[in-house]
Amino acid sequence: MPRPFPRARLRSTAAVFTTMSALAATSLGAGPSAAGPDSAAPCALTRTDAHHSEGLDTWNAAYPRPARSLDAVMVFLSFPDAHPLTTPQELTADHFPATTRFFERASYGRFTLRPHTLRHWIQMPKPSTAYAIQRDWKPEHRSAYLRDALSVADPRVDFSRYDVVYFVADPDAPGVDSDATKVVNLTSPLRADGTDLRRIVTVFEQHPPDRLVLAHETGHVFDLPDLYHRPADGKGDWDTHVGDWDLMGSQFGLAPDLFAWHKWKLGWLDPRQVRCVQDAGPARLTLEPLAAGPGMPTTGAAGAQAFGLGRGTKLAVVRTGPDSVLALEARGPVGNDAAACRQGVLVYRVRGGAQSGGGPVEVIDAHPRTDACWEDSVYPPLADAPIGIGESFTVPGEGVRVEVEGRTASGAWTVKIAVGR
Repeated sequence: MPRPFPRARLRSTAAVFTTMSALAATSLGAGPSAAGPDSAAPCALTRTDAHHSEGLDTWNAAYPRPARSLDAVMVFLSFPDAHPLTTPQELTADHFPATTRFFERASYGRFTLRPHTLRHWIQMPKPSTAYAIQRDWKPEHRSAYLRDALSVADPRVDFSRYDVVYFVADPDAPGVDSDATKVVNLTSPLRADGTDLRRIVTVFEQHPPDRLVLAHETGHVFDLPDLYHRPADGKGDWDTHVGDWDLMGSQFGLAPDLFAWHKWKLGWLDPRQVRCVQDAGPARLTLEPLAAGPGMPTTGAAGAQAFGLGRGTKLAVVRTGPDSVLALEARGPVGNDAAACRQGVLVYRVRGGAQSGGGPVEVIDAHPRTDACWEDSVYPPLADAPIGIGESFTVPGEGVRVEVEGRTASGAWTVKIAVGR
């Protein structure tokens, strides 16, 4: 029998519902095309009414798209039943510049998250215990917390200036539960300074916080789904769907860079960097490594070049059904994935109609009989999922065969994909 997998405490967060009623279905209003009129378009899944749908043919305008610089405000909330033991400056350093750097690397310099932080505590009107803060927060308590937080912060913050709002609670207050950090989505938005606030990140992290937790939550603000599996009793394994391979699965993962599919959705990959593989015989292509090197903290075209975006293919896609695809990308120990357990071509299934937390992405294990890095991986059975050089793999149930033939002098992976029906 395999050894038990040691696991860090996973506090992945699902977007939750308030008494103003939760955003159970995203807006389907027309938005700019994410794919464009090119060869990648046949493989772009249609966005559905599933919460955080993985469809990317259009952008949901209810969410800010991180294809430019965005401004975020951090508001620090204390309570009358506790004296803060940390300063806002210390809590800011828990999350920045690490969160900004993660997104700069993930976006190849195309997106910068600019934090604007208050330098003092703002006291809430009620004790921390009055809000009954917990992971599965009751709607009435969430609503009371948000109303009070906005009431005390509004005189000191011009919310019209910001794209992202973080309410950060005193981590040492007796009623603050560090398992409760999450994004609150509002169908009936709160309003301040002439601005509708449709989603707010409520931060209840301990000091120091869980690794990359704010980047995970910010991903929800950009319409990315939870990729973990939440067991019904809360006692099973959370990471069976994607393991270490995307921040939206686990913020503790060894390779937390966002999937190429998400980078396409967010506008960080050009359509020309996506290859749609169809039925006309075996296709040979080269896949550039997904993760970018350290680069320089610049944005726009210069930033993309500095971070190693390149001009080649980053994502190969095989359409497998009206609402499903197989995606292929090259992963290795670079950039955000510096601690990756294995390198090679990763294959995963994407379903546009699956809800956040309902398995919208599933990594396909090319080595189902083995595991790896059990000391550090959040889910060792998928830690060795990529297909290595000289290996071939047929995706079960799909008739798609992938062979990794080698690597080029520049480090790209040469791949042959055969699609049979």
